Amino acid sequence: MASLFDMMDEWGPEKIVSVSDSKTGMKGVLVIDNTARGMGKGGTRMQPGVTVEEISRLARVMTWKWAGVDLFFGGAKAGIRADPHSPHKEAMLRSFVRALSNEVPSEYVFGLDMGLTENDAAIIIDELGDRGAAVGTPYDLGGVPYDQLGITGFGVAEVTDEAAATIGLQGQRVAIQGFGAVGHAAASRLHELDYSVVSISTAEGALHDPDGLDIPKLLAMRSRLGDGFVKEFPELAIPIGTELFVDAEIAIPAALQDVINEANVGGISAKLVVEGANLPTNGAAQQALRSASVTVVPDFVANAGGVVSAAFAMEARYSPFRPETEQIFTTVSTKLRANTVTVLAEADRLNSTTHEAARSLAQSRVRRAMELRGKPLQH
Repeated sequence: MASLFDMMDEWGPEKIVSVSDSKTGMKGVLVIDNTARGMGKGGTRMQPGVTVEEISRLARVMTWKWAGVDLFFGGAKAGIRADPHSPHKEAMLRSFVRALSNEVPSEYVFGLDMGLTENDAAIIIDELGDRGAAVGTPYDLGGVPYDQLGITGFGVAEVTDEAAATIGLQGQRVAIQGFGAVGHAAASRLHELDYSVVSISTAEGALHDPDGLDIPKLLAMRSRLGDGFVKEFPELAIPIGTELFVDAEIAIPAALQDVINEANVGGISAKLVVEGANLPTNGAAQQALRSASVTVVPDFVANAGGVVSAAFAMEARYSPFRPETEQIFTTVSTKLRANTVTVLAEADRLNSTTHEAARSLAQSRVRRAMELRGKPLQH
């Protein structure tokens, strides 16, 4: 594990809080990265392999994501090292929430990430007795259930369509890794936009049809059978991990991080990669894709629909009125499509990767906010 001091740079993290509880076995961490543009906001994940470094990286992504869509919150992220399928999940979650009661909701508001659901957001609110402690709560509690609505995946699809239009790939074949909260909603919207989705995957398996999968049928079966629906199509099965490397013009990694790297990037046939997941490509892969003239839309541009909807939810936490979902979808589409055009143009202007261009735009906004709050010391 890297030294915490080695993880700090000019941007942050401003605060790292580690907590544990011997009674429940809970171990967790909260990383508040940068609050120059507003309080820390980002999701909480529960996974067995969570590390401080991972959560710090994700908190930094949130800093750039909020600045990239020009919304006034700062980067933060939290993680619980536990199995989200454990029968003791609720006890560990309640323990984690109690341990962070000094920080929540004054410095951090819980959101949803891998391993947590809208019901978990309701438990967080119950534990602290504060409607403002979490967003992503169930609709019946006045929340904006963005996973249920598929807002992040909708935004990924809108970005894909905008980027595809820019480089002449509208309506082409799409390979998607993941068919969860992001992947299934992206596939649904892309189907509506007349794209041919040729591969998808879940934790239970992967499917491929070069002529295009029947997305409405797969969506219906997913809702009935969960991730295991893929086992109902043995004739379409391909090895898990190969779904991004099938013959397709567009690839959307929408599940795990670091899945495209220097070892496998040469297997990508797509000319457009849209990062639906957080951190799905590493730096070496980004440079290799650029050298191969592959357009990449970075994660903090492509999957920012979640932060736009989270911003609506943040504003509505103490309101008796629900935000209008139509307004959320319209704002997501407008903001993300505009950001996509801006970032692609900036990458051309700078002759850089799109990640570098997007970070440059976001960093300029964060740095300006930092300067306005007081002249930094010169070291």
